[in-house]
Amino acid sequence: MPSTRGRADLQTERAGLINLNQYTTKKSLSESMLDVALLLANVAQLKAVLEQGPDFKYYITVVVLITISLLLQVIAGALFAVMARKDINDVANHRKLDIINNVATGLVLITVVVNVFITAFGVQKTGLYPKPN
Repeated sequence: MPSTRGRADLQTERAGLINLNQYTTKKSLSESMLDVALLLANVAQLKAVLEQGPDFKYYITVVVLITISLLLQVIAGALFAVMARKDINDVANHRKLDIINNVATGLVLITVVVNVFITAFGVQKTGLYPKPN
């Protein structure tokens, strides 16, 4: 076993239990990575809408929705980062982590709903394929 592991980690592993702090950190990290993937997708959508310009039928609506989505994602990402840095094994952190987790989950839910509307308004990428004459 690697020497960088702490004594508590080794005792937990030997006892057949999971390390809740390690589990929570990995969970927060994976959620953050998914948040980054959605963030990049929204940036690509924003670029496509801006390329289409104000002539696009739902230009303002889609730009506002994408901006809201990006803002919510940045806030949720910051909350995930805060959760990942806190020790879940410390009882004093439980209440705060529970509140942060609930708020972050709510933000993600709202972000998903906003992205459903973005998709419904149909963002098409332009400039990728030249139009035939």
